[in-house]
Amino acid sequence: MLDHLKANNRAWAARMVADDADFFSRLIRQQAPEYLWIGCSDSRVPANEIVGLDPGELFVHRNVANLAPPQDANYLSVLQFAVEVLQVKHIMVVEHYGCGGVAAAVDGARRGLVDHWLHPIREIRHEHAAELDAIADAPARLDRLCELNVVRQVRNVASDVFVQDAWARGRALSVHGWVYALADGLVNDLGVTIDGPDALARLR
Repeated sequence: MLDHLKANNRAWAARMVADDADFFSRLIRQQAPEYLWIGCSDSRVPANEIVGLDPGELFVHRNVANLAPPQDANYLSVLQFAVEVLQVKHIMVVEHYGCGGVAAAVDGARRGLVDHWLHPIREIRHEHAAELDAIADAPARLDRLCELNVVRQVRNVASDVFVQDAWARGRALSVHGWVYALADGLVNDLGVTIDGPDALARLR
C-alpha cells in the first residue's frame, strides 16, 4: 500500500543527496531554524516550498484556519519550544485567501467539533461586522475576514507569555502576519509585524 508515496520518498532522498552529499548528516546533528510558521492545514499551502526553505530551516505548526488560541496546549507547546529551545527570530502567522476554515466559520452550517475550534473567527466576524458587511462581493468579504483573522492571531502570539518573556530578556523576536494567495503563489505581507511590547500596544 502507498507504494507510490514510498517511491516518491526514495526519489526525493536521492535528489537531496545528489545536490548536497552532507544534507542528511547535517539534519541529524541539529535543527536550528530561525523561523516558526503558524499556518493553515490546507494541503495547497506547503510552508517550506512557499518560502523556498529546506527541511531544518522552518519550524512548522499547522491547524485549521491557522489559529493561535491561548487555551490550546498543542499550539502553546510548539510556541514555547520554538521560542525557548530553538530560539527562533521570526514567527510568521500565515493564512491563505479562500480558506475553507474561515468560510466554514461563518456560513451557518453545523459540522460538529470543528465549529468549536472555529468560534474565534465568528467573534472576529462579529467585531468587524460593519466593515465586512460593507463589502458587497462575497469572496472579497471572506478574503478580508482571512486578513482580519491573521491580525488577531498575530496579536495572540505577541501577547503570549513566552514571547513577552523573550522580549523582557532582550531577545530579538518578531511576529509577522501574512496571507498566501493560491491564485498566484505570492505572499501578501499585511504590515502588522510586532517586534516588542510597544509595537503590540500600537496594534491593539
